[in-house]
Amino acid sequence: MQLATRAVVTAVLAAAVAVAGYLGGLPLSATAAVLALLLALGWPALAGLPFKPGSATVVALGGVGAVAVVHLTETPPYLRYLPVVFAAAILLAFVNELLRRDGRTRLVESVSGTVAGTLVAVAVAGWVAIGRTPGGEPIVVVGALALAVGSVVVVLHLRPWVGALATAGAAAGAGALGGVLLPAIDPLAGALLGLAVGVLVATLHALFDQLPALERRWPSLAAVTLPVTVTGILVYVVGRVLVG
Repeated sequence: MQLATRAVVTAVLAAAVAVAGYLGGLPLSATAAVLALLLALGWPALAGLPFKPGSATVVALGGVGAVAVVHLTETPPYLRYLPVVFAAAILLAFVNELLRRDGRTRLVESVSGTVAGTLVAVAVAGWVAIGRTPGGEPIVVVGALALAVGSVVVVLHLRPWVGALATAGAAAGAGALGGVLLPAIDPLAGALLGLAVGVLVATLHALFDQLPALERRWPSLAAVTLPVTVTGILVYVVGRVLVG
């Protein structure tokens, strides 16, 4: 999948989160769960893990389980049971290795890669948590808008540092614009949130863009979904600090 295509897909996924965040409730949780499943399908191929079906299952269970737990938690803090889900997923990662019948080659790499993918998938629950927080829906919309804009700008053919600054600046501008359009969030807070999202997008681009695996379909699927899932926990943390 070409870089421009990946950027468009990531922007579309971010736009879907923005729409779901505006609706709130079950639509946002369902969107987050779908994102976790998409990441799980492509993560083993992106990370080059030896036992792809088992690793994908662990990542999917961790991500969807995290979304379900946050959605069903009735009172804040909504992330209080998230460590329990992640700990259970780590145990499943070891069970996954016990089920292997291929000689368990690259054992450490397999376990660490599966756990890392699960951590990324669990992060998507941040979208649900901030969406359930009183006054949190605008934060979801602004964060997703900044992510969509940053994902498009990051593909411009610029020098690495110039591109990173342009991505962060464009995302900050999108966040500020979201703050102007949504009176529930201050434009300065929106700009700072967008800046944080833009820095994350630029960093992920630098980390993953040159991987040869991205020429294939399944790794590309994980690569386009990963920024959206990781941004969930970032938006939750930054949103709580800036907005309360």
